Amino acid sequence: MPSLRLEDAILQLPGRGKPQRHWNIMRQIVLDTETTGLEPEQDHRIIEIGCVEMVDRRLTGNNFHVYLQPDRVIDAGAIEVHGITNEFLEDKPRFPDIVEDFVAYIGGAELVIHNAPFDVGFLDHELTRMQAGMPRIREICDVLDTLVMARRKHPGKRNNLDALCDRYTVDNSKRDKHGALLDAEILAEVYLAMTGGQTSLSLGSEVTTGTREFVRKAIDTGLSLPVIEAAHEELSAHATYLQHLADQSGECLWDSNR
Repeated sequence: MPSLRLEDAILQLPGRGKPQRHWNIMRQIVLDTETTGLEPEQDHRIIEIGCVEMVDRRLTGNNFHVYLQPDRVIDAGAIEVHGITNEFLEDKPRFPDIVEDFVAYIGGAELVIHNAPFDVGFLDHELTRMQAGMPRIREICDVLDTLVMARRKHPGKRNNLDALCDRYTVDNSKRDKHGALLDAEILAEVYLAMTGGQTSLSLGSEVTTGTREFVRKAIDTGLSLPVIEAAHEELSAHATYLQHLADQSGECLWDSNR
């Protein structure tokens, strides 16, 4: 057990329960877990946590990744999904061994999770299993569920992670089996693509792989994008504003009629 009572440590977290902002900087943690089975109510456990940090929609490389000894047998069906065995986990730490580092890492951030009730349910189970009355994950962080977001954007379509990778041209070729860190890295790219893709006005290294691939495909295929023209009222308001600029400064560089 941690030397400091964990609930006291959580209460001391900066920005507890709110996305952490310093000088208008937004910190998000894209999170995924792998487990021994599907139901925490049957005392299934977390065996892998993978987290990817984004600050202002940019991947920082400050990731959190750990395998965990569950002290129970992993279901055969779960092993088929993620390939993690009890033998591999024999010398790994237990959840109480890493919980302080984990809570300090996610504290005050917004968690970005695909099918959040699953991962949040297991994390809450691990916390309450350690100590009665422990705060829940949603008391520590805000949670954004990308599955809910995807269903709103693409109703009636498949919205699992592989389907979203296909839809947004995100490379998931290394995803032979589920893995918490790999899936978090892929989800980060999918999330950025779903919510705008580019993180800057340039097409340099700061643009996500999915965005670069979309631009390349658009060029190669001659994809024609719709052009929405301004309404008459909008053009009139724009002309009025340009005239105001000209009256104020004596010149308006944006007025093509001058």
